[in-house]
Amino acid sequence: MLGNWLKTSLLMAAIMALFGVIGGYLGGATGMLMALLFGAAMNLFAYWFSDTMVLKMYNAREVDEASAPQFYTMVRDLAQRAGLPMPRVYLIDEAQPNAFATGRNPDHAAVAATTGILQLLSAREIRGVMAHELAHVRHRDILISTISATMAGAISALANFAMIFGGRDSEGRSNPVASIAVALLAPLAASLIQMAISRAREFEADRGGAQICGDPHALADALARIDAYARGIPMPTADAHPATAQMMIMNPLSGGGIASLFSTHPATEERVARLRAMAPG
Repeated sequence: MLGNWLKTSLLMAAIMALFGVIGGYLGGATGMLMALLFGAAMNLFAYWFSDTMVLKMYNAREVDEASAPQFYTMVRDLAQRAGLPMPRVYLIDEAQPNAFATGRNPDHAAVAATTGILQLLSAREIRGVMAHELAHVRHRDILISTISATMAGAISALANFAMIFGGRDSEGRSNPVASIAVALLAPLAASLIQMAISRAREFEADRGGAQICGDPHALADALARIDAYARGIPMPTADAHPATAQMMIMNPLSGGGIASLFSTHPATEERVARLRAMAPG
């Protein structure tokens, strides 16, 4: 737990530094101060409200035991096995098979799955997927992933602002070359911060999920099937907000180019191999 709080603090500090650099470029010392204040406000907002914002972004609808009895009961059983409070449960009307967890701590957590994943996978495989998401909750990664998604998006917007309005050098002259550099490098830097945290976190959630559901092969089979199908099914919301991609169990981005910079997931083949190695011989 202490390690994840340290990661969260380092993430916030790194993102604040990016805000300061871009602000300094746009408006010198005053711009830097304003950007740092904006970054601090965004950090506070992200801590309290980013989970709600992400769920609304994906038009997630909350379900209960009456509206989705099998799915809800499955999540409740897994949460009990993991020693966690019951999270809020959401469905997303998307054809692409995917899922994610969000929230600031286990007492304020939510798990979400697409309708596509419920249609594609068997009940055993869905159980493995949701156990993976609850492992994120138990490891307290969900705050890191949700904050990083929110703040990376804010940095991209600030970089676009720099591109449009430009900055000033020490003599007050505009510098279009520097504007382009900031617009390109700031989102890249944000994605690198995410990637530094996300890859190891996914392996740990796979391991924890296998332990929670008691069936490493179930999660391994699910990952292999999701990977095979997700490549050919776009998720427009993720493509429009690529910073949220790292929250998903599988990279949801359909395009290349800049969007591919936000691919924070390890290779599916390696994830599957590690899970199969966990299974008793």
